[in-house]
Amino acid sequence: MNPFRIERQFHGPPTSGNGGYVSGRLAAYIDGPAVVRLLMRPPLDTAMDVCPVDGGIELMHGSTRVATARQTEPLADVPRAPGYGQVEAASLGYRGFLWHPFPTCFVCGPARDPGDGLRIFAGPVPGTRIVAAPWIPHASLGSRGVVSPEFVWAALDCPGAFSFESSEGTALLLGEIAATLLAPVRIGNRHIAAGWEIDRKDRRHYTGTAIFTESGECLALARSTWFEVPATP
Repeated sequence: MNPFRIERQFHGPPTSGNGGYVSGRLAAYIDGPAVVRLLMRPPLDTAMDVCPVDGGIELMHGSTRVATARQTEPLADVPRAPGYGQVEAASLGYRGFLWHPFPTCFVCGPARDPGDGLRIFAGPVPGTRIVAAPWIPHASLGSRGVVSPEFVWAALDCPGAFSFESSEGTALLLGEIAATLLAPVRIGNRHIAAGWEIDRKDRRHYTGTAIFTESGECLALARSTWFEVPATP
């Protein structure tokens, strides 16, 4: 068993870890592309254990399973990236500026300061089914000019939650995310974070997300499952 703790800075909802960040931390125990399933809201500032199981690992809080991670097939299907100017304009239409269930979310919370949160504000790109945002990774997110993988996973999280309509009073919680990291994401460079809806079934939504360079090269992509729930802390 390996000790595991989620620091409060990296929350999504105020009392639990951001799903993408937690998933990226767990994916570090898996060789190659990974899929992580969140079975409950991961608690903050709490000692947990990463335990090996057949085919992967489990994150345990005492006798309770918090999440699982295992290998998966590489992802490949990704739409063409919008232009960087389009993305800058689209971000102004981020609906989280009007109402956000978790305004201090590490990834997409508008109440987070630069350098404290990722501040990825994905808005609709006209003429497409994509939401997108510009993202210039802060120096605190890695070393030697490269963003650490857990923060790439985090950036692949929230744009998916804003790729489909949801009403005020409703929150979206990540249930599962599978990601493939293709190339390094560079600190200080201009990137595009994009999301799109693939399918939906009642209150369950299936989305794709990707991180592109400014010129449109795909550096990382993910597929996620989201659940609509009442907006509570």
